Amino acid sequence: MDKGLKQIKSALISVYHKEGLEPLVQELAKHNCQIISTGGTATYIRDLGIEVIDVASLTEYPSILGGRVKTLHPKVFGGILSRRTKADDIHELKKYDIPEIDLVVVDLYPFEETLASGASHQEIIEKIDIGGISLIRAAAKNYQDVLCVSQMQQYKAITAILSKNACTTDLATRKQYAAEAFSVSSHYDTHIFHFMNDGKTEVFRESYTQKSTLRYGENPHQKGFFFGDLSAIFDKLHGKELSYNNLLDVDAAVNLMAEFHDEKPTFAILKHNNACGLAQRNILLEAYKDALAGDPMSAFGGILIANKEIDKDTATEIHKLFCEVVIAPSFSSDALKTLKQKKNRIILIQKITPVTKHQFKTALNGVLYQERDFKTDTLSELKTVTDKKPTSQEIDDLLFASKICKHTKSNTIVLAKNKQLIASGTGQTSRIDALQQAIDKAKHFSFDLNGAVMASDAFFPFPDSVEKAHNAGVTSVIQPGGSIKDQLSIDFCNLHKMSMVFTATRHFKH
Repeated sequence: MDKGLKQIKSALISVYHKEGLEPLVQELAKHNCQIISTGGTATYIRDLGIEVIDVASLTEYPSILGGRVKTLHPKVFGGILSRRTKADDIHELKKYDIPEIDLVVVDLYPFEETLASGASHQEIIEKIDIGGISLIRAAAKNYQDVLCVSQMQQYKAITAILSKNACTTDLATRKQYAAEAFSVSSHYDTHIFHFMNDGKTEVFRESYTQKSTLRYGENPHQKGFFFGDLSAIFDKLHGKELSYNNLLDVDAAVNLMAEFHDEKPTFAILKHNNACGLAQRNILLEAYKDALAGDPMSAFGGILIANKEIDKDTATEIHKLFCEVVIAPSFSSDALKTLKQKKNRIILIQKITPVTKHQFKTALNGVLYQERDFKTDTLSELKTVTDKKPTSQEIDDLLFASKICKHTKSNTIVLAKNKQLIASGTGQTSRIDALQQAIDKAKHFSFDLNGAVMASDAFFPFPDSVEKAHNAGVTSVIQPGGSIKDQLSIDFCNLHKMSMVFTATRHFKH
């Protein structure tokens, strides 16, 4: 049965990376395939002892403008784009002495790598491939008759296919490679667009080529994938593969801990993207113990993250808890030995903190796109709005609570004391409900709220929240301010000798 089989009799090869190309060229030569090539690629093939025709010989036109124009010629593109079943096309090929080209092998100039290297503007511009991208699009468009190999990662696979099938390809293979070619082209152009566009957001363009298939999505009946290079951020030392939900929690954990990057030993425990425990102490073991004390029930099956190396003593305590993931900048050898005793426990060394400037997600029939919230409340930005000023200890706790609040689902209230998360109310439909949830949780775990501070991600529309907080023992409050009824909350604080500061920055998180 004919599956659109095509014999490769003529190939055009023009690549930047030569690594891994030799077996493919040798396979083509073994089947007496005519090879056409350019510049350095032609020299490389010739040095292998394989006959090659220079593009300049075919076009009778030299490479010009310092190599900017080599393959852009009708004798090249006519041979690629001609439709083998169309009589008029065949007639024109013969009339203008244009050879059919059955295979195009291209590996583009390394634009992304050049951009990442910090090269000059002109060096980056010179790495925008013109001829190569045109060859890819032409060959992919004519996949009915032409096979397009569009990146060096395909050399090995296509060599195996040609070796197995005596240098022939079927239509399904050519169509698959055409789809991959347009993916390469689209990804390449997306990065050029972002470089040239200077951060403007008139249109939405994003492209990720590295794909990981997850066990499933948010639920077992949903398919799930991750697009991106996790190995750039983490070294995975142990455990099962990260799941969709793991990745969401890990993302939340990394972003939260970035707030404490250069500070004293800090440990956080997260569940469903929210911190259920977080503490900062002089040694990591104590930070872990106090983070766990914040909500030992929710910590079960959680994501653990530290801003310092995890040592043996801390690992011994962690090992007593069932947890999905443990993240740290490093682990002592003894700590690893202990933590690896659970075969499924995922252990990650965090190498860098991602610094993507924007966030996006699908919504309705489009995409929501925004700048990432890089704003962290600082001492210099606090405005005391009450008669009583917060003490230095309260200020430390207020800023500590504010960082946690920023990374907790809205509506949220965070209660903290002595650099420890006492409790939080998360994702509630009203601020007063969030506060009640936090108070109830703190009491459930026997925390003394006298002298605690309260952080809110947004303003208080009524004074009922500061009143409830005061009745629970809270002595100081941090919030953005901005309500038309701010004065009511200020008046209550003044009457009851509470301190309150405004930040003028809201930190909603949905």
